[in-house]
Amino acid sequence: ERALGKPRGTYVTLECMPAHEPAAFAAQSALLSRHIRALLPVGAHVLVAGLGNEAVTPDAVGPEALRNLIVTRHLKRTMPEVFAPFSTVSAIAPGVLGTTGMESAELLAAAVRQIQPDAVIAVDAVASCEPERLCAAVQLSTAGITPGSGVGNARAAIDRTTLGVPVLAIGVPTVMDLGGRRMKDGTIPAGMILTPRDIDAKIKLLGRWIGLGIDLALHEGLDVETAECFLA
Repeated sequence: ERALGKPRGTYVTLECMPAHEPAAFAAQSALLSRHIRALLPVGAHVLVAGLGNEAVTPDAVGPEALRNLIVTRHLKRTMPEVFAPFSTVSAIAPGVLGTTGMESAELLAAAVRQIQPDAVIAVDAVASCEPERLCAAVQLSTAGITPGSGVGNARAAIDRTTLGVPVLAIGVPTVMDLGGRRMKDGTIPAGMILTPRDIDAKIKLLGRWIGLGIDLALHEGLDVETAECFLA
């Protein structure tokens, strides 16, 4: 922890940009789902949190992932026989402090107390130190996440200590903080952020990949094609 500046936990990094071609995308979704499933309690009731600001495209990967998530908690209550093979999944998009006046960690803690999930998956955009990783990697961590920490705007941590249940963080590098870096023509001023010019298309593809990866991890026996039928 002292050497890396990161809390103790299991970290898995997949270095790839999700493919547009259906067969390759399905294979990548299955790969992601296997790693997600390995880091969660077996048969867990999961609350998925799509962190970030939906109005700021590079920060919208969390809410975008929720659009591709099969939520079942209400269905399992009203039609238990029909949805018996599915896991119990809930979702929340807590927004950001500037628009809600509440920390994401506060809203999640309240949701956890109310619905009592076995685990939380928190999906969020993160900052990268390497431009090659922008929108081309995803990191899974059992150590939780501190929203905004990568761009000097750290909020309350979202982890097992603050929520009381295991937290699996899924982070996607979408920006790189250039502030203070020395270039041949001088030093870049603070507040300068690098992101791909087609970030809107990349966020939609990444959100689809992560959302479907979670679906396949939580609802055993599904494939991408079948999962998308529940989202239509």
